[in-house]
Amino acid sequence: MKLILNEEQQFLKDTAKNFAEERTPVNHFRSLRDNKDSLLWDKDTWKEMVNLGWAGILIPEEYGGSNFGLAGISVILQECGKTLTPSPLFATGVLGAYAISEYGTEDQKKKYLPQIANGEITTAVAIDESSHHDPLKTNMPADSKNGSYILNGKKVFVVDGASADLLIVVARTSGEIGDSTGLTLFLVENNQPGIDVIKLDMADSRNYANISFSDLSVQKENILGDAEAGGEAIENILDIGRIAISAEMLGNTEAAFESTINYLKERKQFGVLIGTFQALQHRAAEMFCEIELTKSSIMAAMQGADDNSNELQRLASLAKTMAGETLHLVSNEAIQMHGGIGVTDEYDLGFYLKRARVVEQIFGCSKFHTERYANISGF
Repeated sequence: MKLILNEEQQFLKDTAKNFAEERTPVNHFRSLRDNKDSLLWDKDTWKEMVNLGWAGILIPEEYGGSNFGLAGISVILQECGKTLTPSPLFATGVLGAYAISEYGTEDQKKKYLPQIANGEITTAVAIDESSHHDPLKTNMPADSKNGSYILNGKKVFVVDGASADLLIVVARTSGEIGDSTGLTLFLVENNQPGIDVIKLDMADSRNYANISFSDLSVQKENILGDAEAGGEAIENILDIGRIAISAEMLGNTEAAFESTINYLKERKQFGVLIGTFQALQHRAAEMFCEIELTKSSIMAAMQGADDNSNELQRLASLAKTMAGETLHLVSNEAIQMHGGIGVTDEYDLGFYLKRARVVEQIFGCSKFHTERYANISGF
């Protein structure tokens, strides 16, 4: 496996870097937060991303996409992560696009994929029912009745759930909590009675929601994939998402590290640059080494996904574990080395710390994925 980008992937990365630096610097995110924007992402900016083709990267060409692979969209998320660019790209361009492309019926693909690629709709995946991520602990029932299913229950911490037009909901149609069988995915348009969306205020000022379902009727034709077999499907969808979000976390890490190194080269203490202190050099060297290891892990995961590797689960958990631990380390060290100014609201660095603490939990923290990796490996 080659841990390098090909020419097309590098072009996408360079395009995303220029876009993020010119159109969505950190001040863009700051303005959305300060203005208490209801979406917490900008519609005009999202339209520009769509026009660049980013929303359709995981969508086949016959449905309006480019089918450029996970590596293509991951490098975009990495560059957007460096400037904390808020957008529906992850929840829509990765999770929604992949789920429907991979598991949708022909009618579902024709209906939704062109709308995703054109930016007409956004999506969100509603999975967790508690503060601890574990898809197999899904307990929300979907009871069969007169040719349809009735959904009752609550999903929490739904990424981009406060603005999504289309929800992919995981519910239990049979079995007990903890069973991998008996789970079914449903496509639910978010404009129906019986859906209550409560927007969440999180430390990273992004778009999240708790969503409740009350006697919501969903037709059988809105099942995504095979009924009762959603356990395997949701794990595949989540693994694609875990790799993509790990790439964004890498971008967060790289930006925080670069800011810290620049500060070490500028800040003087006792008449000398603090970057000359050997203790700080050792800590900076440790961060650099961990970042390089994380890059390799994420590169292997996204290339493995595009190559349909049988090791996708292990690669995804390794990438998410490394991304989480490295971002945690670097965000902590960045604040430590900057001192008190690092946590002031006027200084951008604090945004990376806040983003780190939230994104570490999305689709499983490092502890969750360390255990998952060990179980998959037979330990």
